[in-house]
Amino acid sequence: MHRTAMIFTLGLLIAPLGAVADDMAGMEMGKSPADKAFAQSMQTMMKGMDVKPTGNPDKDFVVMMIPHHQGAVDMANVELQYGKDPEMRQLATDIVAAQKKEIAEMKAWLAKHGG
Repeated sequence: MHRTAMIFTLGLLIAPLGAVADDMAGMEMGKSPADKAFAQSMQTMMKGMDVKPTGNPDKDFVVMMIPHHQGAVDMANVELQYGKDPEMRQLATDIVAAQKKEIAEMKAWLAKHGG
């Protein structure tokens, strides 16, 4: 993919994230500690995903996916802290395990490829 096309494509993927971050900021003013924790996890994820493209789609993918996966871990941990439904708590537990494994794989890839 040409650099311009890649930047355009990444822009299409990332642009809606700003709107999501704005919506999540509204949750911070929510009534519960869980609302605040979810909002914080989303804001941290959005900030981490806001990277300048390098021209290497493999590296850019990994660099953006690590905070994305960490955001999933953080949100799952909020569920584990505040959630009550056994099915959702099990899903959150599974998400933490799967996402941490994938984060480790991506970090290893970055280390191997000069990231």
